[in-house]
Amino acid sequence: MLVISIILVLCSGLAHAVWNMLAKQSTDKAVFLWVIYMPATILLLPTLVNELAGASLSLAMWLLIGASLIMQSIYSLLLAYTYNAGDLSQVYPVMRGTPTLLIPAFGVILFDEVLALWGWIGLCFMLTGFVVMLGRSSGKGQQASLKPMLLAMSVGLCITIYTLIDKANLQHLSPLALLEVTNIGFVLGLTPAVVHSNRLRHVIRTHSNRIWIGAILSPGSYLLFLFAARNANVSTVAPMREVGIVFGTLLGLFVLKESQGIRRITASVAVVMGIIMIASSGH
Repeated sequence: MLVISIILVLCSGLAHAVWNMLAKQSTDKAVFLWVIYMPATILLLPTLVNELAGASLSLAMWLLIGASLIMQSIYSLLLAYTYNAGDLSQVYPVMRGTPTLLIPAFGVILFDEVLALWGWIGLCFMLTGFVVMLGRSSGKGQQASLKPMLLAMSVGLCITIYTLIDKANLQHLSPLALLEVTNIGFVLGLTPAVVHSNRLRHVIRTHSNRIWIGAILSPGSYLLFLFAARNANVSTVAPMREVGIVFGTLLGLFVLKESQGIRRITASVAVVMGIIMIASSGH
């Protein structure tokens, strides 16, 4: 069963990288992301309504749900901006790696937690990967390289925050209901880009085939991970999902024909190694 779980989690990482590549390829990132999230949002809406109708939630619980909606809206906007600003092979490793970097770092700095030696080495690997990804340039070139990196780190910060919020939300919502909450927040953040222009019709006409692939892979990537986690230790399979960082880098370099291949592959491998080390440290 462990072998099957490993295969599923690797497929999950690949699926996540592919739908992000499709978003990067789209002519209108915000509208494309809105469209691929809408099918799952519509399908899961009855689940959320039924669960909320039968639940007795305190004000604090409603505030947590609202916080999740807000963070998902910010996340979706930043994701669209990030893919407009940088290459997939440049920003994807940073977006996926930042939460793994921040959570143990915050734990050590703010909560006096102890990080094992392997964890510290892993943090160093990740920081090295980010620095390598940024590269060396000067003047306008440095600014042009720094902007997508900062946006990608902002996306990673959003992921960190909404992950912590949703961990609390799972105490009073089922995973499917919570997934719908996050979907609603995601599409709300992008809705102004859709309703205030004629961009929706253009995106549907231009990317009709890619939209359905993205609509299947965006929820499907997480479902594959859930199936993998059902039959294996989560602490074992969760870090393996981040191999999607390498998949995303390779797709950017070989499918989207992005530049600086050796540097970005090296950086993405360093980030993945850091994630595995932090996970193996028991944090």
